[in-house]
Amino acid sequence: MKLSHNARPDQNWLRALMFTIFGSTVLVVSYLQLYFSHLGFSRAEIGYLYGIGPLVSVFSNMFWSMASDRYKTVRKVMIILLGGQLITGVMLANATSFGQVFILVTLFYFFYYPVYPLADTMAITTASKYGRNFTSIRVFGSIGYAFFALSIGYFLGSFGPGWTMWVCIALAAITLLISFRLQDQEEPSGTTSKMDLSGLWAILKRRDVLSFFGCVFLLALGHRMNEAFLTITLKDLGASEGLIGWSLLISSVSEIPIFLLLSKYGNRYKELPLLTFVALMYTIRLLLMSVSDTPAAVVAIQTMHSVTFGIFYVTAVRYITRLVPDAYRATGMALFTIVWSSASGLLSGTFGGLILDHAGRHVFYLTAMAFSLAALVGFVLKLLSSMTNRAQ
Repeated sequence: MKLSHNARPDQNWLRALMFTIFGSTVLVVSYLQLYFSHLGFSRAEIGYLYGIGPLVSVFSNMFWSMASDRYKTVRKVMIILLGGQLITGVMLANATSFGQVFILVTLFYFFYYPVYPLADTMAITTASKYGRNFTSIRVFGSIGYAFFALSIGYFLGSFGPGWTMWVCIALAAITLLISFRLQDQEEPSGTTSKMDLSGLWAILKRRDVLSFFGCVFLLALGHRMNEAFLTITLKDLGASEGLIGWSLLISSVSEIPIFLLLSKYGNRYKELPLLTFVALMYTIRLLLMSVSDTPAAVVAIQTMHSVTFGIFYVTAVRYITRLVPDAYRATGMALFTIVWSSASGLLSGTFGGLILDHAGRHVFYLTAMAFSLAALVGFVLKLLSSMTNRAQ
């Protein structure tokens, strides 16, 4: 396939965007909790602050992604979102009381969460247009996450968690500048009609779609519980900010070879067997977390991020592109994000904090493991059903 002269700039600016937005992910997922702890909030309050974001994102993801599908632009929506992050980040940096932080972090999350499904949508469209694999662009998000996990960890270790929001503001400003260089890709012929909500509803009512999202939700509960309180777990075990940064670096770097391998060989394997394997690996990973009592053991377990999230994410996105038509791509990715991040994040943040406070770390991770085990059962049933249908 002959590429246009604009192919490389298109992809490179999108790769730069992926690199920087995952710097914000490092802050929100791993260091924002430490910032809230620095402000003097309890674990339960931190859980509420973590949980409100996913609740808001249920609506914000659908609102912005449906707007993107309806008006056929990802770039303009992305610029609005990043501008909103920048403004609310500045306000949040100057807030100290729980009430102020709760209101402002809610606004921040409204602009934060939709960036990721929209960036993935743009990556899928751009990769498809130029005959590339989605993971050849998405892998730069993992590289960015690895870079910022280590660098931010050492920066905050040197200057203190009080600088967390100012790092977030700087990243939002850089990403906003990059977004002005992005280009919306033209839809393939035959997909230019505007989104029809009745068509979307028909897709959502399909049994295979509902069962997939149900299994993803169960798997996400365990994943998000671990993600939300990993840094606090490490801190309780005596880890420094630098070691916390290394744990995040190890997990993100472990994704990169998996993404590259799946980019080259992933199409040789069916999605459901891979997703079943992932659920098994998540179950083992969280079981190991429940019996780990040292920072070194927890950091070592993060290498399993490669065979859990690394395989899951690429495989799930590939499965969604088969389930959801191109005209609903941004909305389909938003629905996936709502299930994987929003709804699961709401429950894991709110109830996870309460479980950790009242039952302890071991029960917390055993509960997370139980959700992964339930997802494993669901994917096994889907796989068996698929094999039975093919045999008939």
